[in-house]
Amino acid sequence: MNKQRVKFLLMALAIILAGIALDQLTKWLSVAYLKPVGSVKLIPGVVSLTYVENRGAAFGMLAGKRWIFMVVSTLAILGMGGFLFTLKEKSETLLAVALSMIVSGGIGNMIDRIALGYVVDFIDVNPLLSHINLSFAIFNGADSFVCVGAGILVLYYLLTWRKEEKAKKETEAK
Repeated sequence: MNKQRVKFLLMALAIILAGIALDQLTKWLSVAYLKPVGSVKLIPGVVSLTYVENRGAAFGMLAGKRWIFMVVSTLAILGMGGFLFTLKEKSETLLAVALSMIVSGGIGNMIDRIALGYVVDFIDVNPLLSHINLSFAIFNGADSFVCVGAGILVLYYLLTWRKEEKAKKETEAK
């Protein structure tokens, strides 16, 4: 294995481990300090920290279907993680970052599901959204990693698609 490949894999592994550690630390702090009080206004009218035990899937969907979601999540994490470690080229760094974030978020929430039977959620943006008559699920760091990673993944594919389209047009022009 060459040095560049090792650096690439270490970067992906570092993102995954850092994401899991940050997620678990914030959930531990939420249980220790937020659970006893329920909710704290972090930025009044914008965001609160509200302790919630999410027994469903993403954003509380599929409540009571824990095992189905755990199987699907495990397969997705293994699939993305396996694909992640097949990437080689430096040009795939953005893809590796996206997949690493998604995998770290998936593992972070899986740890909760296995250890607790539910996922600890605590980020509440409903104070901000209530000004425009909207409501959103309370979420956590792992959920954020998955969503940001998915956004980066979309960006990666849009950039790749644009690059391929440009190359195709240049080839056709010759």
